[in-house]
Amino acid sequence: MKTMKKHGMALALLLAMACTGHAQPAQDAGNYPARPVTLIVPTAAAGGTDTIARVFAEGLTRLLRQPFVVDNRPGANGLVGVEQAARSAPDGYRLLFTYTASMAVNPSLYRKVPYDPVKDFTPIAQIGRAGNLLLVSRDLPVHSLKEFVEHVRARPGQLSYCSWGQGSGGHLTMEFLLKQAGLQMQHVPYKGSSPCVQGLLGGQVQAAFADTSSTVELVRAGRVRAIAHSGDKRIPSQPDLPSLTEAGYPFHNYSWYGVFAPAKTPQPIVDKLNAAINQLLQDPATAKKLGELNLTDLPRTTPAQFADTLRQDLADWGRLVREVGVQLD
Repeated sequence: MKTMKKHGMALALLLAMACTGHAQPAQDAGNYPARPVTLIVPTAAAGGTDTIARVFAEGLTRLLRQPFVVDNRPGANGLVGVEQAARSAPDGYRLLFTYTASMAVNPSLYRKVPYDPVKDFTPIAQIGRAGNLLLVSRDLPVHSLKEFVEHVRARPGQLSYCSWGQGSGGHLTMEFLLKQAGLQMQHVPYKGSSPCVQGLLGGQVQAAFADTSSTVELVRAGRVRAIAHSGDKRIPSQPDLPSLTEAGYPFHNYSWYGVFAPAKTPQPIVDKLNAAINQLLQDPATAKKLGELNLTDLPRTTPAQFADTLRQDLADWGRLVREVGVQLD
């Protein structure tokens, strides 16, 4: 009897421990975050993704009362940083703050991608909808897309443009334009948006599609010239700047920033982060900062809605990759 009693007590203890173990994630989610959170950004510092990430790192730090720290992990069109995020523990303490191409373009662009954007991640929130600016050197004697096309057509293969990497959004958008217009230019890939823009400023290249957020001040200062926008509508800070579609070269793909967690991150953590990000999108001070960076289209999405957007963009950008004919190893 004593032996049976001991076994019964031991079994009860094991069941209590098991129940405690199952209850712990929910408790952790309720207390989340209990320590600093890292935002992995798969681009170099000072580019558009990094700039926007820091706005949200500051805001989330304020709302959730724990530091949100940006960790730049650039390389291979986002593959390096995104893979690191995919392999992180699903506990909400290492998140991914990234851009469209790294999630929606790379799977069609590369023969082998070290992560699956759908299976390896849980979408948290979409941040903005935007296009890129078509910028030209101020030394290039063109002031419109029509003049740019005529100038490049008269010099086949003699002029160059840069992007933030082979297969990046800037690369694919320019190749799409060149194919539509029947033009030839040399592509110079850089390891980030900021180095690409510096190459444009320094005269190493004559043109580039670049993110609006990190280049708007350069345009205002007259250091580079914007001649078109790849988005589906005009941007408030540049009301006279036409979209590619308006200028006669239809382009319907768009870009976003977004926050993702590794797959299997507890849903309460995902929901808490989504609510905080959407609160920031409604915050006048944050909206003002984003507006100054030309990010003014700010839809508020649920994780499920953002997952749907990702799936649609995988299809849309996949078609563009095939149409342009770019394939990378």
